[in-house]
Amino acid sequence: MHATPASPRKPAWLRARLPGGPGYSATLRLVEGQRLHTVCQSAQCPNLGECWSRGTATVMILGNVCTRSCTFCAITTGKPSEVDLGEPARVAEAVATMNLRHCVITSVARDELADGGASVWAATIRAIRHRTPRTAIEVLTPDFKGNLDHVDVVLDARPDIFNHNLETVERLQKPVRVQARYDRSRSVLRHAKSRGFVTKTGLMLGVGEEVHEIEQTLRDIAADRTDILTIGQYLQPTANHLPVSRWAPPEEFQHWKELGLALGIGVVESGPLVRSSYHADEQSERYTAPAAVGGASGRLGA
Repeated sequence: MHATPASPRKPAWLRARLPGGPGYSATLRLVEGQRLHTVCQSAQCPNLGECWSRGTATVMILGNVCTRSCTFCAITTGKPSEVDLGEPARVAEAVATMNLRHCVITSVARDELADGGASVWAATIRAIRHRTPRTAIEVLTPDFKGNLDHVDVVLDARPDIFNHNLETVERLQKPVRVQARYDRSRSVLRHAKSRGFVTKTGLMLGVGEEVHEIEQTLRDIAADRTDILTIGQYLQPTANHLPVSRWAPPEEFQHWKELGLALGIGVVESGPLVRSSYHADEQSERYTAPAAVGGASGRLGA
């Protein structure tokens, strides 16, 4: 299999649905009414139109300004505002209003906080659990600088799925994620798995990776006994971000899905427009179905 050369224009398979319709408007009103941030907006997710039209959005806690400067990410980097102590209750209320059976919560990195924001993560999980006990909760967290005590604060609140993205292959961690490390992220995922949690991670293609590096990364993910893997195409959010090195065609994504499953990864969602929380309820159905009984078919997660 050969890598596809870079293209100045997005190929046809990357056409996404434009925002609009009553479902989109209702989701927008809910997000604005509860004064919530979403990664859909902050990270310029290509699936925003589709997901919001279905009444779904991934809530981003701890503000919308990140302390890190990843070269692929559209989220604003800078000095974050003070922690909003009322945020966990508002997130829980949004989940309850939508009668969700599966929700996805993420956050910016808050490295300036003593616990990296772990206590707010825990408060949000507990608020959702108290308000809607049957909702399955998926969390997509930063690495907390590899501090496993802080990771444990999140895990002790008992999310159903623990997600932390590797994002790219080991060689490209520094130019792509800047302040993160491949081994540190793997240690966080292994720790969550060692405590018995369902674990999940994600990769993006098109940032300069080689085919043999993708294969090795999938083998590392399988070796860490990760349950769920998402693979998608990187899209350059602005001219100031990392350029797209290539457009991986749909058949390549299918190849990696088949390899991941063959290596023993339980669920592999792989496609050009796949993102960490895209169709998250479907990806994780085999792990969260018992907790989801009685909920709506939607989920707070794009």
